[in-house]
Amino acid sequence: MSLFLYGIIGLVVGAAGGFFVRQSTLTKKIKDAETKQKELLLDAKDDALKIKEDAEREKSEKLREISEREKSLVRREEILESRAVKIEDQTKENEIKAADVKKTLEEIENLRQERISELEKVSKLKKEDAKDLILKEIEKDYSSEIIKKVREMKELLKENSEEEAKKIISTAINRIANEFTSEHVTMAVHIPSDEMKGRIIGKEGRNIQAFERATGVDLVIDETPDTVLLSSFDPVRRHIAKVALEKLISDGRIQPSRIEEVVEKVQQDVKKEAKEAGEKAAFDLGVHGLHPDLIKILGNLKFRTSYGQNVLAHSNEVANIAALLAGEVGADVNIVKKAGILHDIGKAVSHEVQGSHHHISAEIARKYGVSEDVVHAIMAHHDDVEPQTVEAILVRAADAISGSRPGARRETLENYVQRLKDLENVANSFSGVDKSFAIQAGREVRIIVRPEEISDLEAIKLSKDIARKIEQDLQYPGMIKVNVIRETRSEEFAK
Repeated sequence: MSLFLYGIIGLVVGAAGGFFVRQSTLTKKIKDAETKQKELLLDAKDDALKIKEDAEREKSEKLREISEREKSLVRREEILESRAVKIEDQTKENEIKAADVKKTLEEIENLRQERISELEKVSKLKKEDAKDLILKEIEKDYSSEIIKKVREMKELLKENSEEEAKKIISTAINRIANEFTSEHVTMAVHIPSDEMKGRIIGKEGRNIQAFERATGVDLVIDETPDTVLLSSFDPVRRHIAKVALEKLISDGRIQPSRIEEVVEKVQQDVKKEAKEAGEKAAFDLGVHGLHPDLIKILGNLKFRTSYGQNVLAHSNEVANIAALLAGEVGADVNIVKKAGILHDIGKAVSHEVQGSHHHISAEIARKYGVSEDVVHAIMAHHDDVEPQTVEAILVRAADAISGSRPGARRETLENYVQRLKDLENVANSFSGVDKSFAIQAGREVRIIVRPEEISDLEAIKLSKDIARKIEQDLQYPGMIKVNVIRETRSEEFAK
């Protein structure tokens, strides 16, 4: 029993000892935590104090900086006010001086007018009369020097531009060598014998009537040996009729049904030929993207001539020349190529549509989706539309070059003679002209003036006036040189 009691007492004592040990350890930890907390609070207070001190210092610096800027702005304002006052004073002073100057100028002008009046009274000449007299005396004394100076200036101006223009144009022309055909409104077809004329006419004229009905071309049979004539304003119809008639003569079977069959076959062949000609022209130039119908119309120009010049060959030539010129001056080569090859396309349908061919050409090009730059260049290749682009000017120049180069076109004798007469009449219409002669096939007009009426200076002016009059009144290919000759002769007789 006593052992049990001792055991219980031992457990109680042990438990009490353990409790006191744990309580002592916990108390120590609490004290350590409180000590650490106090240290942290002290560190936080120190940091807060430091931050506050830094903020106060930065605030002081900002306030000092603001104060300095305010002082600087005040100084600047004072300087500006001072300058404004000076400028205002200077403006007032300038206004006073300007008024003085104006008054002085008025006084000078009054004095000048008084002097002029006195001089007019003394010389008995008005101001304008005196001016004319002085100018005439100066012209008389220095006419040779003035003429020399004018010529030097003209030569200096022409030297570089003329040389460069010649180089560009000669380069373009030398690289172009297109053949052209010489066709007329009427076309002769050779037949093997006069007996064939009867077969072409047929019984009671049935064959010739069937032929004219199928082709739309007049077949003229007259007394010309071994020859019949085809007449039509439409070159395509005329070509179809020529080929069809040659086939009928070669075949020998000439009758209405056969005529219709051959003409229909030739029409299909000519359409194919025109299309191939248009495609070849576009391909040779490197012009792509043209509408197929536009290519067909272009090919029809193969059968059209103007002043003896084949229009398709002329269009191809214009496109090439314009492209070469564009390459020389840095313009758009593609635009001038398209405009050049299409500029006369209206001539393929001009017998069907009313209007000027260049306007028709522009409308056709616009209809088939050609760009407005190209359309404008087409429309502006004649004088009634002013060119607005470099490309339009180049196409117009290329058209003039192609049309005026030697051998390009023919003129009827009547038109040629009339043009020469008109050229001489324009020259003779000016006073002081003694004689005038159109020479070099109308490419030069030589004018002889009366020396007692026209001076050297007036001769220079006369050449310009005549050239300007020719440009306004006459239509002509290429350029016309105006050559004014003033010759002084002295005559005396030995008795």
